Amino acid sequence: MTSEKPSIVNVHTPSSSIALVHSISNDTLTLLFDKLSRKNNTEFHGKRVGPGWLKYEWNGSVWNLDDDADYTIFQWRQSGNTDSPIIYLRNPSEPLPSHSSYRNASFYLFRSDHGGSVPHGSPHDSSSARSEKKRHSAQHDDLLKHKKEFEDFHTSNGVRTITGSIGPVQNVRMLLKTGYRHVYISRKFAMRHGFIPQDAAPGHYGYSGLVNIGKWPVTVGKTKTTHAVYLSEESHFDVVLGRSFMEKRQVKINPIDPTDIVCLDTGEKLDCELVILKDGKGEIVTVT
Repeated sequence: MTSEKPSIVNVHTPSSSIALVHSISNDTLTLLFDKLSRKNNTEFHGKRVGPGWLKYEWNGSVWNLDDDADYTIFQWRQSGNTDSPIIYLRNPSEPLPSHSSYRNASFYLFRSDHGGSVPHGSPHDSSSARSEKKRHSAQHDDLLKHKKEFEDFHTSNGVRTITGSIGPVQNVRMLLKTGYRHVYISRKFAMRHGFIPQDAAPGHYGYSGLVNIGKWPVTVGKTKTTHAVYLSEESHFDVVLGRSFMEKRQVKINPIDPTDIVCLDTGEKLDCELVILKDGKGEIVTVT
């Protein structure tokens, strides 16, 4: 019997290489951190993989993979790529292996093509310089093209929002986002509607860390569910519905039509509106 080919990510560290079952398009960055942290027989086993650990290559440069915004861009850059993605992992608090120790030749810092240069004094210096100038010009054009494609991608997709109520507050525009783990309300919204005191001082109610402000009912469509709610410094939306809400309501999203959202717990189809955020310069704002 032929089994379906799993989605695999190849991971190179300074001293080893591993393959991990992970879907770039369907799974989250947090889940990738979790899988890597639990991986046995590695030099980083037992340590928490997180921001600052992961990088990847694209268009001749090395890019960080630290948060959901980075991961969204990484997903877009991998779209249409039929090869398994490659990620580089290194514990930022640990030194690189010494020259006398084993070094993984697949790790980007140890590859023979990393940091190569043309010897000075070569009779081909002038032609090489012209070729280099043309190459940089072509890369610049490619970057402009990819930036436009990236903006077109987000313009056509936007972020999913639905309208509902939280606690006593009705008709609230809520962001539906799998990159968040819980249900969050913004600090200004919480103070305006009495979820926290009006005179909440620095050092309290989330300024020194994530704070749970209790369980509150969230009504979307005809169904009310209760969730632990946390404060957020998100400035674009008053309420963010993360994975805890989506898992409880068994939210199913159509990958073709981003506005087609169904809650499988009741079979309700939710009214979804795509919102595209831009700053004062007209640049697209990525909601992380």
